[in-house]
Amino acid sequence: MYDYFLMIIAAVFVNNILLAQYLGNCPFLGCSREMGVAAGMGGAVIFVVILATAFTWLIQHLVLVPFGLGYLQTIAFILVIAALVQFVEMFLKKMLPPLYKALGIFLPLITTNCAVLGIAILVQRDALSFVDSLVFSAASSAGFMLALLLMSAIRERFALSRIPKAMEGTASGLVMAGIMSTAFFAFKGMVQ
Repeated sequence: MYDYFLMIIAAVFVNNILLAQYLGNCPFLGCSREMGVAAGMGGAVIFVVILATAFTWLIQHLVLVPFGLGYLQTIAFILVIAALVQFVEMFLKKMLPPLYKALGIFLPLITTNCAVLGIAILVQRDALSFVDSLVFSAASSAGFMLALLLMSAIRERFALSRIPKAMEGTASGLVMAGIMSTAFFAFKGMVQ
């Protein structure tokens, strides 16, 4: 149990997939203007990452490795992720149309979100068990959502503040991402 606690702390804070490993910056900057959109994107990413990790772990260990097809890992993983994103997109379109509309182009872009693929590949690289993979993927995607929510809170605050014209929009987002990344590096000594 202690190992899972350390794994969760490490994945959320120390090795945050977004702020420490710099994976998934596109939706981070694109969906962090409003808290509701950020929460929706974070939830969709959590769902896709956990399911993608489960399916890719099974494919890796039951198909690719036994048949010597390890070189197809990236292609197989992308296909699984694309199918899951299509499922999430259809679900949101039917059940939560306002969120579907707010996410816009960033929802189908989860397919190419390097954080989703990165987590699936990190699980294989670290040779985690199935349960460990699910815990790691849930914690990593929760860290992604945490960073997304923090950034959206900051950007909502910026919308109410007077900032120089040159720092509006993406420029302030990039500066804040760098500052947040530096702040998250303070956790580096806690867990490896």
